[in-house]
Amino acid sequence: MKNKILILLLLAHVSFGQFFKKDNGLAHTFSIVAIDKANGEMAVAVQSHWFSVGNVVAWAESGIGAIATQSFVNKSFGIRGLEMIKDGKTAQETLDELLKDDEGRDVRQVGIVDYNGNLAVFTGKKCVDYASHLKGKDYTVQSNMMLTPEVPAAMAKAFEENSSLPLAERVLKALEAAQNVGGDIRGKQSAAIRVVKLEKTGKPWEDNFVVDLRVDDHENPIGEIGRLLKVQRAYEHMNAGDLAVEINDMNLAMEEYNAAMQMFPDNLEMKYWTAITLANEGEIKKAENMLSTIYKKDPNWRELTKRLPKVGLLKVENADYSKLIK
Repeated sequence: MKNKILILLLLAHVSFGQFFKKDNGLAHTFSIVAIDKANGEMAVAVQSHWFSVGNVVAWAESGIGAIATQSFVNKSFGIRGLEMIKDGKTAQETLDELLKDDEGRDVRQVGIVDYNGNLAVFTGKKCVDYASHLKGKDYTVQSNMMLTPEVPAAMAKAFEENSSLPLAERVLKALEAAQNVGGDIRGKQSAAIRVVKLEKTGKPWEDNFVVDLRVDDHENPIGEIGRLLKVQRAYEHMNAGDLAVEINDMNLAMEEYNAAMQMFPDNLEMKYWTAITLANEGEIKKAENMLSTIYKKDPNWRELTKRLPKVGLLKVENADYSKLIK
């Protein structure tokens, strides 16, 4: 009897070894690929009880498309799939080509969206229950090894009902909805959201990810990636404030800095640059009060203030400067 069990285990190992490799990953999970034509973005988002799931499942490139490859992952589907789309294949043609010669197709799960909005999705017949997918308008959702069969419908509903949100926030809502109906039967560990531009700009340095967030190991990865997305949005306001300062539009700068501070009122960086902008606008007392609070929490900010006049980032009279560094 022991010999029979050993033989069965060896056969199982050989069988799975055909399509599972150490550098790929066994990402039983739920994910979404989506496109927002109005705002010119494509996205892929994923959560799994697997370390660093974004490193194996989520693939996207500006001007090309987004791909989720999961279950018994074939990572080459991400890179090869994007190349096929770049060469002119549709999402469905790409998926068909990827699966055609793949001996492990029965345990694959894939979702693809291309830059024209074409969608393709596949769930192999040997993916672990509950395993299924849905294709909707501008998105596909796919899941396997779920606690309940309700995950795809919940994800689709959440994505559709939040059409007023930016694409990153919409796919996050889909992940949250999946978890709310049970999610991965094994629990939670990692998550990722990647958003790229629908059109290439012709400037590679500007074609990076609009959003590229990963939580590789966390007890609440979706909650954490939601927090990081909020931080990114706040720093987008900070960046816009910096650009406004460059063109000497201090009113706009203050609007942007204040928007960031309202999102994270305890963030010293956001408070600090708001204070410096106030000082440059002649609001010395307000700046002095803000800086005093900041210095009490971290005196290094005072040292930074001393370095700003040299490079023209703080332009005040000597008497006011003395107030700002005391």
